[in-house]
Amino acid sequence: MKKIYAFLVYCIAPVTAGAASVDIDTPKTITADKIEYDVKSGTLKTIGDTEIVNETGQRMTLTDSYLSQDGNELFGNDIKLWLGDHVYVESDNIVRHGILTTAYDASFTACDNCDAYGDAWKITTQKIVHDMDSRMLRFYNPVLRTYDIPVFWLPFFEMPDPGVRHKTGFLMPDFGSTNNMGTQINIPLYVNFSDTHDLTFTSSILTEENPLFQLEHRLNLNHSQFRTDGAYTHNQDGDDRWYIFNNDVIELGEYARATVFLERASDKTFLQKYGFYGDQPYLDSGAKIELFGQSGYVVADAHIFQELRASTGMQFVPSGNILPNIRATYQTEPLFKETFLKLNADVLGISGDGTSSQRLIGDMRIVSPWTLWGGNRITASLSARYDVYHFHNTNLIDEADFSGLKDRFLPSGYVEWGLPLFRPSDGWTQVIEPRARLTVMRSTDEDQFTLNNDSAGTFLSDATLFSNNRFAGLDLWENGTYADYGVRYAAFNPDGQTFEIFVGQTYDFADPANTDPNSGFHHGASDYVGRLEYDNMKWIDLTTRFRLDQEDLSLRHMETSAIIGTSKNFVNLGHIWSRQFIDAHTTDDDINELMAGIGVQLTDRWSLRFNAIFNMTDGQFQRHGGGLFYTHPCYYLSVEYRRDNAVKYDYVGTTTFQFRFGMSINGQQY
Repeated sequence: MKKIYAFLVYCIAPVTAGAASVDIDTPKTITADKIEYDVKSGTLKTIGDTEIVNETGQRMTLTDSYLSQDGNELFGNDIKLWLGDHVYVESDNIVRHGILTTAYDASFTACDNCDAYGDAWKITTQKIVHDMDSRMLRFYNPVLRTYDIPVFWLPFFEMPDPGVRHKTGFLMPDFGSTNNMGTQINIPLYVNFSDTHDLTFTSSILTEENPLFQLEHRLNLNHSQFRTDGAYTHNQDGDDRWYIFNNDVIELGEYARATVFLERASDKTFLQKYGFYGDQPYLDSGAKIELFGQSGYVVADAHIFQELRASTGMQFVPSGNILPNIRATYQTEPLFKETFLKLNADVLGISGDGTSSQRLIGDMRIVSPWTLWGGNRITASLSARYDVYHFHNTNLIDEADFSGLKDRFLPSGYVEWGLPLFRPSDGWTQVIEPRARLTVMRSTDEDQFTLNNDSAGTFLSDATLFSNNRFAGLDLWENGTYADYGVRYAAFNPDGQTFEIFVGQTYDFADPANTDPNSGFHHGASDYVGRLEYDNMKWIDLTTRFRLDQEDLSLRHMETSAIIGTSKNFVNLGHIWSRQFIDAHTTDDDINELMAGIGVQLTDRWSLRFNAIFNMTDGQFQRHGGGLFYTHPCYYLSVEYRRDNAVKYDYVGTTTFQFRFGMSINGQQY
């Protein structure tokens, strides 16, 4: 018979024999097939399977037990102290002194019954000490066993018990390797201040570079959250290299919110070399405040940029900061029927390299939608926009280093028609909808005084048609009168399958202002644009956008994305191809890029993942990576690699390998 000195103190009430459950007044509970109470000795005897639960929720299971009146002695068979689902300590002898419970010649597992052929892992140990105050489990001479095979020994090991949500201590290290910094061992230390405040400090040892130190800080308050992470190293070249990212969100009541954000790095390649950032071309720091209303919205923000791109001589790398940017919009309740008035305002300041400009834009638009006989839908709109610019040493289109004020006024209006035609059925319901819009505005050749500061250019696509501003940004104005027209066909069935195709075009009655030969806009008819979508809600979701030359219907641009398969076995495909022109008659290298991701569920627990971006124009991978993953209810492991072929300044593409292993206890990873 195994012997145990109980960790519970009981006040025992009289009970009767038979299948019973005894509630202890602290409260604690003893449940057994049969319970007998000796009034003279004040002892309790259970027969059959017995369970004892204390007020913390921890429980003990045993069979055929005997409990003394003061609760200090307990005898029984098959004793297990349960600390959570699938988590228990089994021992020949357990003794409690105050807040300490000690189990001798014990075993511990969080993987009970997770596999039919044995526990995936178990720790056998000379002694386990459980501290009720600190909620820590301390193991002396522990041996880690996998399916009862010894694989690892330590002289001492400690961990929080499974009832602890957060606990300060070292986390499971992980390992990596790169071709320019050698093997990297990451040792994370988790520090818990409260349930809503913690940080993780990671020391990284590299065999061919100096140590790297990383920090992640997290704080949640009732109406705000604060996030900061960063890294620092003093490398072998004697340089201090670092980055710091911060994002704080503060709720200022029901109708206001403030955000403070910081992104800064010591140089242009630190993030890329150490694997902290992807393809972000710049870092953005600043602040934002938002005001919400039932019919209005105001946002004021400021941005200070750190450029990460290198100038190749073939492209323009922008410079300057935005101080400030204020946007406001307000929409009225219906004035009559569904007619409403919308007001917009925009203030933008850009400064840098000894130049600056400030812009004030006011825009008012009235929109009146109507549904007429036969399902015809007519929408009419009138708008007026007024811009005021202040420049300092700014290069304009027709003047260099200009300082002073300029203004412009743009009235416009449009009428839009649409007629959705439905053909319902028990199978596929079909919809065909022709649509057209005529937009009238003044010709603005003489008013295009400012460079296009707030947009990288303009690009014709199906999303551009029927929009109030076909050109990206606000600095570049539309030019004169134009018409948009197209037709949409859609079909759907009760199973959720959908199919849609759209084809359209725009027609400019004057030369579009400041558009490059790759935009798709022309004087007269533009290129044709379209969209094709299909989703069967089971194993395929396909979307493609395209642009065809308006003269010979040759393909000018195409973007395609597809998801084929299920959540476990899938292929993700993405492709972009675009014909590029230096001018109207001279071609450049085409943009031709393929993105692919593959996932294969080899077994219930083993899976394989791979992804890649391949530049078909240059005939090489931009990057690729993948890994083998094993997910078990009680532990996890992965082996991953990543290859980056980028070359920039002192950074040359690297190959990185990483190995991760950890235990999972009650859904928490260690």
